[in-house]
Amino acid sequence: MASVKDTATFFTKGTSSQFEHMLRLYPEALRVKAERKTKKPEELIKLDNWFQNELPKKIKSRGKDAHLVHEELVQLMKWKQARGKFYPQLSYLVKVNTPRAVITETRRAFRKLPNLEQAITALSNLKGVGTTMASALLSAAAPETAPFMADECLMAIPEIEGIDYTTKEYLNFVQLIQNVAERLNKEAGSSMWNPHQVELALWTHYVAAELKPALLDGIPSSTSPTENGNITHHSLDTKNGDKGEEDQSSDDSNLDANGKHMHHHTPDIDGSTDEEAVALPINAPGGHVDEDEDSCKEVIGVSSSVGLHGIEDSTNDSMPESSDNVIVGEVGESRNGALGSQDVEDDPPAKKIRVDD
Repeated sequence: MASVKDTATFFTKGTSSQFEHMLRLYPEALRVKAERKTKKPEELIKLDNWFQNELPKKIKSRGKDAHLVHEELVQLMKWKQARGKFYPQLSYLVKVNTPRAVITETRRAFRKLPNLEQAITALSNLKGVGTTMASALLSAAAPETAPFMADECLMAIPEIEGIDYTTKEYLNFVQLIQNVAERLNKEAGSSMWNPHQVELALWTHYVAAELKPALLDGIPSSTSPTENGNITHHSLDTKNGDKGEEDQSSDDSNLDANGKHMHHHTPDIDGSTDEEAVALPINAPGGHVDEDEDSCKEVIGVSSSVGLHGIEDSTNDSMPESSDNVIVGEVGESRNGALGSQDVEDDPPAKKIRVDD
């Protein structure tokens, strides 16, 4: 029998206790990745805390008028690129959006939920926002429905044969993640698992297996692992009472004239001060909620306090090293007639990228 130390096996047969164990290791896996990726790991850790805890609270506080403001969209791109590869084009394109357009299109997208496909279509009107970036935004707004389409997660799921940053592939990814969430909830006899949590646990396992296998040594044994069968999916209630939608590719690794999807990587971690410590996502089992809701601008200086519920790293904002290898993904036209930008991603290990025409 395959071991749950194999990420694909973990995804298809992992138990609720095993997933919860991995979700609790998210802070450690994030630090490992951050230290491998940058000389200033604290910046990624703080950005991640903002994305996992502060941004969701800020969005929720706006009630029926939920939306993002320009500074938050720019900050979200920083998080995405910090977790993956940095592409100046994407950062520039996102900044070009007017404050009014950001509020209008994100509000329109949130009102489309739980219809993820329609929400993504609305977000594609913003420059620099492709399927992956849209999935990141939706996972912050509706973790109960939308997981972040991270490269690491795409690589780990057996049913996904290639990395395709299209809305169609994202919806397929969402269904597979939802199936696991429902399997885990049925096993646990509760609704503690939502798509974003499952995605974070899967990302953690993949990163640990690749960068620090020792982290998998303490994973609980499974008494009766269950297969990932076909379960009718439904919206899950999170501790925050939110209901989300399907997200799109978390890796903005395909860029066109406007800049949209590609791929990224992971780092290594060491001890840190309380200010730099990685906290679990707000909605994660055992996680806590950070009450500070006033840090939506430059949050790189904010201390981390993430709950065990919402963190995902496969920031597929990476683009091929040479422009010749850039893969063009879906491009949405903005109301101003400008093409929506593509997301970028790091080259996924051992799998080819395919994009639907």
